[in-house]
Amino acid sequence: MESQVLKGRVALVTGGTTGLGYGAAKRLIEQGAFVYITGRRPGPLEVAASRLGASARSIQADAASKSDMLRVAETIRAGHGHLDILFANAGGGHATPLEQLTEEQIDSELSINVKGVILTMQSLLPVLRHGASVVLNASITADMGLPGFAVYAATKAAVRSLARSWTTDLKARNIRVNTISPGVVPTEGYSHEQNMTDEHIASYVERVSTEIPAGRVGTAEDIADALVFLASDASSYIRGVDLVVDGGMTRVYAGKN
Repeated sequence: MESQVLKGRVALVTGGTTGLGYGAAKRLIEQGAFVYITGRRPGPLEVAASRLGASARSIQADAASKSDMLRVAETIRAGHGHLDILFANAGGGHATPLEQLTEEQIDSELSINVKGVILTMQSLLPVLRHGASVVLNASITADMGLPGFAVYAATKAAVRSLARSWTTDLKARNIRVNTISPGVVPTEGYSHEQNMTDEHIASYVERVSTEIPAGRVGTAEDIADALVFLASDASSYIRGVDLVVDGGMTRVYAGKN
């Protein structure tokens, strides 16, 4: 059996109820970690924790709430005393033309994608052990200038900047901070946040796959594997980087047959 590279480590995945967060939690557990997951909706959160099994614990919390995240930190301190891995994954957004953007949407996306990441990091900092690995979830949209995604893309560019600054801030504690920028990975968010039907998603996947050198869209497992690498000792000399996991979509011209 392949050795578990994260055996005995304690991890937190924010937004771990569904999608990339759930996939990340599942893979961390498979690699030997005990994983705390957070989410705002108690019902789906408990379902996710039940599916993950005995090596997971759920904590209802809003990543953009300082009091909630301080409670998460205290729960981890009481349960395990420290944290080895933090995956700040909670976030969201949807495409809206510039002229249709509302203050509510702007505030919401800045709150969960930027403020939430800052408060998560600030609140968990006291329980992060020396040499811990922190991974922030960014996005290839920060590079692409996609129509309708200006606010979301800006928040993800901010996340990348935070990782570089925190790498310097935390060097005395040898805490590594990196980001992952997922490419096209269809998850529940495509229907919940983008309001896409199953037919629209299937059509989009078929079309965009021809633009990706890997010849396919990504999966939650692809992102989770990248996370395991950044969380493990194999990446001990890597910090402040953005690991793009998009099948080559934004880095290599796929061409057309």
